[in-house]
Amino acid sequence: MSRQINWEEARDALRKIREEQIRDGARVVRLWKQVLANCAHKLGDEVWTVQEQVTVAALDCQNFDMANECITSLNRKFPNSMRVRRLFGMYFEALGRYEKATEQYEKILEEDSTNMFARKRQIAILKEKNDVLGAIESLNKYLEMFMTDFDAWMELCDLYLLFQDYNKAAFCMEELIMSNPHNHLYHQKFAEIKYTQGGSENLETARSYFAQACKLNPNNMRAQFGLLLTASNLATGHSKNQKEKNSNSKYAVWAAEQIIDKYQTTQTEEQLKDTKVLDLIKKMQENLVPQSET
Repeated sequence: MSRQINWEEARDALRKIREEQIRDGARVVRLWKQVLANCAHKLGDEVWTVQEQVTVAALDCQNFDMANECITSLNRKFPNSMRVRRLFGMYFEALGRYEKATEQYEKILEEDSTNMFARKRQIAILKEKNDVLGAIESLNKYLEMFMTDFDAWMELCDLYLLFQDYNKAAFCMEELIMSNPHNHLYHQKFAEIKYTQGGSENLETARSYFAQACKLNPNNMRAQFGLLLTASNLATGHSKNQKEKNSNSKYAVWAAEQIIDKYQTTQTEEQLKDTKVLDLIKKMQENLVPQSET
């Protein structure tokens, strides 16, 4: 049997979860329910921080009764607090009562028009209601105020991709790359968008950004596959002359070699037998031998 932890250990565990920003709602709910709820007075003023933490965790776990108890307690202590309004908004969102949630967020914005949380929750509600166009419009307005919110740029990119608006999606990724040029995932996603658009110019751009993603993170297998596919396409039909085809063949062969090496070093013999990926890549390699330039 596992030992029952005491209230101090439970308190310290919740502190660590907060400090390290770990999202483990089930554990937070369990520690509160089994240990701290019956000795909350021992926490002193920290009890209010803990109850806020428990509220969010309870909503994650759809434990609405526990969430309601904590919010009610917080509201008695801090009536009309913006942070309590935020929790009420999240509570109504979780219940699907979007009008009530929006009302709470609007009250917050009346007091603080630059409140990032309230604006982002309003966008989340639009997405929940499947109003994607409304969410796109709101995100664009939001980014006029908070241009350095990388998550918002990525979210806007994904929404544009839902409508196959690749030019605007690519623009979002370009903004992210300019803000953080060392993030290999940004280069990879931008390359994938350009690859999807197709055409020789877009494929050349995609190849360049897949290559940069591989350079920034040599373990990015998705970027290596992207480089292999893009360079192969260019080598077998989209390049303008034999010199460019040979150059792209070398890119593709290099990517193939990286993929094969990683498969052979990370997969067991049985796994290698079960997969046909290596066979396909080796066949591609055979067709990528550079030819003499004329």
